[in-house]
Amino acid sequence: MSVFASPRFLPNVMWADAASCAATGALQVAFTGALAGLTGLPAPLLMGTGVFLLAYAAAAALMASRRTPPRTLIGLVVAGNFGWAVACIALLVSGIFAVTALGTAWVLAQALCVVVLAELQWTGLRRTRGGADMALA
Repeated sequence: MSVFASPRFLPNVMWADAASCAATGALQVAFTGALAGLTGLPAPLLMGTGVFLLAYAAAAALMASRRTPPRTLIGLVVAGNFGWAVACIALLVSGIFAVTALGTAWVLAQALCVVVLAELQWTGLRRTRGGADMALA
């Protein structure tokens, strides 16, 4: 059986998404000032997205812990992850902030990570297409 066909594939990808967002969010909240200085990104942007990522990580963990993954919600996560990647690129291309080389790497790493996760989530959804959509409740 392929890794992609495993019934745990989609929950495992959601756990990876939760972990990456929790780590990034925690770093951005705990070290907002230092990261702002190193990256050239504004502290309020780092704090705001850090808090969002922590909340999202909790929601992703909840989805991952379900016996049957909530397909509709994970579909929204896929769209959100692609949207996050687009927003990261737009932020860099816009030039509205004097982002440093480290800041560019920080933002591009997030964009790459969410694109990979979104693709894996989409693959998991396609592989489990036969199941009914489940709600969180």
